[in-house]
Formats: sequence, structure tokens, C-alpha cells
Amino acid sequence: MNVLIDIFFSGVFQGSLYAIMAVGLALIWTTTGVFNFAHGILIMLGAYVCWYLMNTDVGIPLVAAIPLSLAVVAALGWCIERFLVKPFIGRKDLVLIVVIMTLAASSFFENAVLGFSGSRPKQLPPLLEGTTNFLGKAVSLNQLVIIALAPLILAGVWALLHRTRIGLGLRAVAQNNEASLLIGLDPAYLFGLTFALAAALAALAGIFIGSFKFMSPVMGTEPLTKALIVVIFGGIGSINGSIVAAYIIGIIEAFLTYYVGLYWTPSILFLILIGSLMIRPEGLLAVKGRGLS
Repeated sequence: MNVLIDIFFSGVFQGSLYAIMAVGLALIWTTTGVFNFAHGILIMLGAYVCWYLMNTDVGIPLVAAIPLSLAVVAALGWCIERFLVKPFIGRKDLVLIVVIMTLAASSFFENAVLGFSGSRPKQLPPLLEGTTNFLGKAVSLNQLVIIALAPLILAGVWALLHRTRIGLGLRAVAQNNEASLLIGLDPAYLFGLTFALAAALAALAGIFIGSFKFMSPVMGTEPLTKALIVVIFGGIGSINGSIVAAYIIGIIEAFLTYYVGLYWTPSILFLILIGSLMIRPEGLLAVKGRGLS
């Protein structure tokens, strides 16, 4: 019983991180129709920017460094859309060009961080120190806080998309770009806003990861792969599907890691993904066409 509690707790924790990462990736696809392969680098930069803000001469505390880090990385996400995506919108080979451009940006930032900070591992302080009793097991308060914050963050994204004028604009552009022009919306502005929001979510995920794992310039590679798996498994056009898939993948991964081992887990996850796509090619909770659901 204790083993199952450990596995379930680990799975929910991993699923919480995957959900935050995948929602940002899904937002970009549903709005612009492209994948941002620099998403993993934004995860890494979120952690590194926060670390440097806390370790300057001023010594900004974590509670202040987090929102500042999100703002910095959100601005970088806006720049990625403005300079690497916007110039090619309307071209038939847009998807291929964006893949190449964002992969190039990833390589640039990864090597820039490596050259600037070196390869020495770094780590952020936990959001909350100590442990507590959870169903008879001692668990990290830091992980419990992340598990509790994830649904609140996701609910905030849902409220933004469904209860604000900006969110309604994003949904309109995602459903029909040309028609949104007729009602006075500015797709270029909304595309940039989408990249900024997705970058902020990626940065937050990176800060969470850096609070319990060592940071490195390549720390965003694995989260990007997991986020892609989650988005595809949940249905590329479905935000809700990505959230559900994130927790399913997290729990499955926790079970596989315990019973099969860390080495074989990624391979089995890909086999599960392939099998599920053979049965339901559109994904778990896919929607028809693009649209922020």
C-alpha cells in the first residue's frame, strides 16, 4: 500500500509539471498552427533567470524573483514570435521554417547559457522547505506546493481564455484567423501574446523543476520531449486533453519507473503513445480543427 501511495504521489507530481509545460505548447499550436521547439529552452531560461536574480549583489528573494523571471522569459517568447515566426506567416512551408528557426534558437541560447554560466550544476531553493505526513508517508512540502499550485495555474489559464476579452480574442484567432480580422482583432498582436503566455508557463515549469533538481543548460530537452508526448496523446487541438493526458502520462511513468526501471520507461511510453494513436489517431480528447478548448 505504501508503495502505491509513493507511486501515485510521484505520478501526480510529474503530471502537474507536464500539464504546465504542455498547456503552453498546445496554446501556441492551437493559435498559430506551429510548434515552438524553443519551448524547452524557455523552461531552462526560466530557472536560470530566477537563479541569477537571486544571486545578484542585491539578492532578490524567491518570491520576487519568480514574477520577474516570468516577465523576462515572456518578453523573450514575444521576441521569438516577432522575429522568428511572424516574418514567415502566410508561407506554405511555415511549419518547416518555424521548426528550423526555433531549433536554431534553442541551440543558440543553450550554448550562450553554457558559455556564460558554465556547466557547473545549480539549484533553486524549494518553494517551501521541510516535509509533512501524507497518508502515512513523509513527503516534500515543496512537491505538495507544486501539486497544489498546478490546478490553480491551469484554472487561471482557463479563466483567461474564457472570461476575458483577450482570451476570447485568442480563441477567435485560433478558430478562424481571417474572420477575426473582420471583427477588428489584431492577429499579429495576439500571436505575440500567445508566445509570451506560453513562455511564462514554460519559465514557471523550469523554476519548479529547478527547485528540486539540479539545473543545467540542457535541462529543457527532456521536458520538451515529454510535453510533445502529452500534447499528441491528449489531442493536439485540445487544451483540456493536454491537461488530462499530462496526469495520465505522469502516473503511467511513475508506475513504469518503479516496476520496469528508468532505462526502459521512455521506450515504453513511446510504445504506449504509438499504440494509442493507432486506435485514436486524433488523440485522447481531440477537437475538430484548431481551437482553444
